[in-house]
This record gives sequence, C-alpha cells and structure tokens, in this order.
Amino acid sequence: MERITSIVFFASLLIIFVSVVNQTRAISCDESLGLCKKCDERCKAKHGPSCISKCDGEVGMLSCTCTYECGPPLPPKRNVCSGGTGMCSGNCPDKCCDTNCAQKYNGGRGFCNSLGNYNFCQCEYPC
Repeated sequence: MERITSIVFFASLLIIFVSVVNQTRAISCDESLGLCKKCDERCKAKHGPSCISKCDGEVGMLSCTCTYECGPPLPPKRNVCSGGTGMCSGNCPDKCCDTNCAQKYNGGRGFCNSLGNYNFCQCEYPC
C-alpha cells in the first residue's frame, strides 16, 4: 500500500509540473527594425523591456532584430472600425495615442498617422 501511495504521489507531481511548464511557455516573435543604430533602445521602446535585440548581417549593413514574447495567432478579424482622438505631438506620441484609443474605444489600438503637415491619432477597434 505504501508503494502505491508513493507512485500516485510521484505521478501527481509529474502531472502538475508538466501543466505548469506548458502554461509558462511563451511564443516568441522576431521583427526586423532596419539598420542597427540604437537597436536595443528601439526594440525596448516598441516591444517592452523584456525583448532581446541583436544586430547581425554583413559588416556595414548590420540589421537590428527584436525578439519578443507574443501570444498565439489571433482569430480572424471580424469588422474593424476606425476613429480618432485628435492630434499626435511631441507630448502625445504613438504610445500616448494608443492609450487614448484604448480608453475611448473598447478593444481600441492607436497609432500616429501623418497626412500632409498634420499628424493624426488614428484608432482601430472591433465593431
């Protein structure tokens, strides 16, 4: 009886360990950001502090690549609507625009979009 209890306990621990390991695995994505000037700074600004930057390629033509955690592929998009929250500026760049869109539209994402001399905060959200 004592041996069966030990085997059951060991099997339970193994199952728990495997399920925790599978939950903590993240999918990683790569994005090329062009030439290597300020590669690490640009990667972290775009993908957060946990991303990894690297420069590789031929000497004189090194390319910046960011590796970051990304989720599983999103399901096919339904309908995407567009809106806006005003102008982008030095006080409100892309990140500020994204935040404003998320606050104004449920599930909204934002980016700065230049049109002539104007730099608009453009939002996209599910509708």
